[in-house]
Amino acid sequence: MARPCFIVTGGAGFVGANLVAALLARSPRPHVIVVDNFRTGTFRNLVEACGRRGAGAFTGDVLAQSTGAVDWEAVLELQRPRAVFHEAAITDTTVHDEGEMIRENVDGFTPLLAACAGGDVPLVYASSAATYGTPPQAGRREAFPVEGAGRPENIYGFSKWLMECAHREVSREAREAGRPEPRLVGLRYFNVFGPGEGAKGKMASMACQLSQQMLAGRRPRLFTGGEQARDQVHIDDVVECTLAAAGLGERKDPQAGVYNLGSGRATTFNEVAEAARSGLGLSAAERSTEYFQMPADIRRFYQDWTLADMTATKSGLGWSPRRDPVAAVAEYAAWLRSRERP
Repeated sequence: MARPCFIVTGGAGFVGANLVAALLARSPRPHVIVVDNFRTGTFRNLVEACGRRGAGAFTGDVLAQSTGAVDWEAVLELQRPRAVFHEAAITDTTVHDEGEMIRENVDGFTPLLAACAGGDVPLVYASSAATYGTPPQAGRREAFPVEGAGRPENIYGFSKWLMECAHREVSREAREAGRPEPRLVGLRYFNVFGPGEGAKGKMASMACQLSQQMLAGRRPRLFTGGEQARDQVHIDDVVECTLAAAGLGERKDPQAGVYNLGSGRATTFNEVAEAARSGLGLSAAERSTEYFQMPADIRRFYQDWTLADMTATKSGLGWSPRRDPVAAVAEYAAWLRSRERP
C-alpha cells in the first residue's frame, strides 16, 4: 500500500514546520511535501521541529517555490495527497505594501483553493483573528463569534478576509450547482506561541519576546498598564486542531467552514510576563515590568482584546483546546531558558 501523502505550504515556517513534524511522527510515516519560498522560513525550523516531536530526521520533499508559482492541478493529480495544509503567507502585520500583501496572500491562494475544490482534496488553510479588527465584543470583553469578523484594521487581516471570501464563493458555487460542498476549512489563528518561533524576529509572540528580554538581563517591557489581553494559544493546540480540521483527529468527518482557533481564554500581558518570570525562576523584584506608552502608529490598528469563541470549533471539528495558556507560557519560558535562545 502506498504511503499517505500530505502537502504543507509554508512548511519551513513556525506553524508549518511543527505541522510537518507532527505528520512525520504519525504511523504509518507519510510522504510529506513542503512548499516554501524561504522568504521567512528556514530549514532549521524543520530540523528542530522534527527533533522536538520525536519524528526523526526530516525525510520529505521540498519545493522552493511560492504557492502561487505551483501548477496545483498537476501536483494534485500526480501526488494525490490525503490533505493539503496551507500555511504560506506574509505574516508581518507591519507590512504596509497593500499590493504585495494581496498578491502573496490572496492571489497565491486562489489557484490552490480551486484545485483542491475541483479535485475533492481536503484543504485546511490559515486565516487569522486579524479578520475581526475591533468588533463590538472587544469593547465588552466578550468572546468573538465566528460571524463577527469582516472589519479588519490592517492589510494583513484584510488579505486573510479575502481568502475566506474566496472560500465562501467556491462553496456557494458548488451548492448552487448541486455538487457536494468542497472539503475546505479555514482556521482563524489567534496569538500562537511556543517552540519553533525563533526565526520570526519582531513578529515572535509576547511570551517569546518577554522571556528573551529577561534572559538577557533586562526588564520585560509592556504597553502602559499591561492589561491588554489576547487569546494566547500554544503551538501544540494549533497543530492538533489543524490536523483535526483535515479529519486526522478524533472526528473523521469535520464540517467544512471557517472556525476560530484559540485557547478560549484571554490572557493579559501582565499575566504573560508573570508566567514567563515563573518559568525562568525569577521574582518580580528581580525583573519588574517596565511600562511605556504605545506609539501612535501602532495604536491605529492595535487590538486591545481578543478572545476566540470556540463553540463552533468544538461542534464542527470535534476539537477543544487542551493547554492552559498561563501554564503553557511558564513551560515555554523554562524551555527557552534551557536553550538560551529561541
